[in-house]
Amino acid sequence: MPRPSLHAELHRSGRVGWLRAGVLGANDGLLSVASLVVGVAAADNRRSAVLIAGLASLAAGIFAMAVGEYSSVSSQLDTERADLDRERKELAANVDFETAELTAIYVRKGLTPELAGEVAAQLMQGDPLSSHAREELGFDPDDLARPVQAALVSASSFTVGAILPLVCAIVSPSSMRIPLTVAVTLVALVALGVAGAQLGNAPRLRAAMRLLFGGALALAITITIGAVTGNAVG
Repeated sequence: MPRPSLHAELHRSGRVGWLRAGVLGANDGLLSVASLVVGVAAADNRRSAVLIAGLASLAAGIFAMAVGEYSSVSSQLDTERADLDRERKELAANVDFETAELTAIYVRKGLTPELAGEVAAQLMQGDPLSSHAREELGFDPDDLARPVQAALVSASSFTVGAILPLVCAIVSPSSMRIPLTVAVTLVALVALGVAGAQLGNAPRLRAAMRLLFGGALALAITITIGAVTGNAVG
């Protein structure tokens, strides 16, 4: 009887963390800068005003994304390290209890008590801290959160997203600045939604429509605010 051939299974849930940082960063860069430049253009359509607003938004967004992501992921890393330290002390203080705890975890996963006990005993002879981290705490101690990488990914993706509407607003003629920037931004949002859904193996139409609707609403609101403010102070 021939053996069944082994094949690589492609699971994409492991990409969720980096997809989140990358997609959110690009989406924030695209939409926040586009909203700001069209809002300013609705109030004051001079190229210099739009350029200053766009560059200020770009710089502020880069640092906000980097600092926010670094702070968030650093908190996650601190928690992971604290959990590992606590688990290390518990393993040193009471090996029998920790073995029983690991056994109970495997019983809950469907193993018989006898087999679960054998598995737990073997794992406790190898690297008990790693085993408890994965099974009890839910993360791999060899793959802890990385604040610097997360900050760089968020800042870089924000920049990539922000460049498109900024360049479009600067090079467009004044009469077409707002409609062209809005059109380019909405198309880019749809493409971003499709790309993110494709990488995450999620429904593409739903993801695209979410970004399209939210982006159109944000742009409409900022244009209205800019126009009303410009008329009021102009």
